Amino acid sequence: MLNDRVVPWFNEQAVPLLRILTDRGSEYCGNPQHHEYQLYLAIEDIDHTRTKARHPQTTGICERFHRTMQEEFYATAFRKKVYSTQEELQTDVDDWIREYNCERPHTGRHCYGKTPDQTFQDSKKLALENQLNEQYQKGIEKNNLSSLPEGSEHDARTKQIDNQDERQVLGTIVQLQKFVQST
Repeated sequence: MLNDRVVPWFNEQAVPLLRILTDRGSEYCGNPQHHEYQLYLAIEDIDHTRTKARHPQTTGICERFHRTMQEEFYATAFRKKVYSTQEELQTDVDDWIREYNCERPHTGRHCYGKTPDQTFQDSKKLALENQLNEQYQKGIEKNNLSSLPEGSEHDARTKQIDNQDERQVLGTIVQLQKFVQST
């Protein structure tokens, strides 16, 4: 799903997928050298953040989505139709998700009566302005340190700039969160 749908969708939107948040399930976590999911994230250069153990509030939006999907789709779909193949079920799930994201207005904390797709499109500009990798590259180019070898006399200065960039990025993230909460 991540390789076939999620990453290509973000690529179509011209917004790189920089980080993914999952719970600590064995399907997501393991030794990075041997675990398929961890290897895939490393190949795609996607940071992996895990929730705190026994703390479902961190993924509350996902938990609520699962409940909504159970109540609005699965509870009725299996009463109305007998699925003979997984592909048949997947087609109906895809149709429901498309309707959920593109046609059904949401009254949640971030959507304010818009669809999730409209909310994403409206905030896409912010995502593009705050791309962490571009900010990092700008800091390197600004200080002309991209060609310095590791371990050189300027290596300490590079690390200092990296720390400054991290603080700047964290400040940007906090500002973005405050903006999203206020809108």
